[in-house]
Amino acid sequence: MSGALLLASVDPLGAGVAAQSTRVVPPLAQVINQKSFNTLQNRSAVADGNSQFFPPGTTRDSLFAKPFHIYDDEFYDIIGPNPTLTLLNRTGSNPRFHEAPVWYPATDEVFFAQNAGARAAGTGLNRSAVIQKIALSEVTANISSQRSANGLVRVEYVNPNPTIINPNGGTNYRNRILFVGEGQGPNVAPAIYLMHPYSPYNTSILLDNYFGRQFNSINDIAINPRSGEIYFTDPTYGYVQDFRPPPGLPKQVYRFNETTGAVAVVADGFNMPNGLAFSPNGQYLYIADTGMIQGFFGYNYSFPSTIYRYNAQEDGTLENRKTFAFVTPGVPDGIHFDTRGNVYAGCGDGVQVYNPSGKLIGKIYIGGTSANFQFAGKGRMVVLAETELYYVTLGAEGAFPGQLYP
Repeated sequence: MSGALLLASVDPLGAGVAAQSTRVVPPLAQVINQKSFNTLQNRSAVADGNSQFFPPGTTRDSLFAKPFHIYDDEFYDIIGPNPTLTLLNRTGSNPRFHEAPVWYPATDEVFFAQNAGARAAGTGLNRSAVIQKIALSEVTANISSQRSANGLVRVEYVNPNPTIINPNGGTNYRNRILFVGEGQGPNVAPAIYLMHPYSPYNTSILLDNYFGRQFNSINDIAINPRSGEIYFTDPTYGYVQDFRPPPGLPKQVYRFNETTGAVAVVADGFNMPNGLAFSPNGQYLYIADTGMIQGFFGYNYSFPSTIYRYNAQEDGTLENRKTFAFVTPGVPDGIHFDTRGNVYAGCGDGVQVYNPSGKLIGKIYIGGTSANFQFAGKGRMVVLAETELYYVTLGAEGAFPGQLYP
């Protein structure tokens, strides 16, 4: 199946007429003309922050039929000439595919965790140590060429020793894997765990308090590529999802030096600090605020659904908070980079892609929420979509986190 030709002549930023260019639209891609919905004169209701927006002439089915949405010509280079999106597994109502995706190159496996807060998961206080993995060696060319390959790739349970309680964030770290746990009840503190990626998955706790005070519910984690220090977010989702006691600390972002044991606050002023990631060169730290989602308090659509960017200084401190992007629908949860510095965020309709200036240039549309996802080297991505697990092939290469440190 050949792609269609698109003749582009209008600068998407509205700065004037751009040079004429002809691009081939891949078979599973479509161009979204933003000028087609600059005015919506016949809309009688205002959509909330969770409602998906369907541009004129589209439906959920038509958007999913060609799930690579080109908002700007820059997206062509990211998706490449023939991107694919394949359903690997579907679980009905059980949100097994939620957070903490980590690609471990030595075994070519992707680890991830089940949703700790959703009622359908039965986790939180009840079933709280759910880590799984898939072997990408099982994703053959035949599988990746299909739109649906449900059940053709095994999803295996991992049993760390000791257990990791309510895992929600993870990253590579010095040939092992760091997971952060949200804790459970008043007596199991949120913690940073270091897990060996081979059976029997020996695990140790690196940090579980701030000068004697329990964290609220550690959510996500990132490694400073220049110093090797560990940065993590601590919102109150364990409390508002009813498996942790009321908060005892502000909602903050911390850094931790494993070598010296020093732990310090590096940023505050968030509603719900969530996903975070360093730019490939380590000059910037991006932090998502998902305050729109308030657990049993419901949704507040005037609260942040925002990615902020900080300058990461040589001494590890953060400066110059800047609004990078406001995301809709849903919230920006997991954040990752490709090697060119483009920012990818798991959102309410899939994975959204922003260039380094904060301009939305494209989407990998799945028609529902992706809390997180992960690159697996060059041209591969695994997308966690709660009750669905997807495999993506594209042109971009992921910036590998936690690879080398001083």
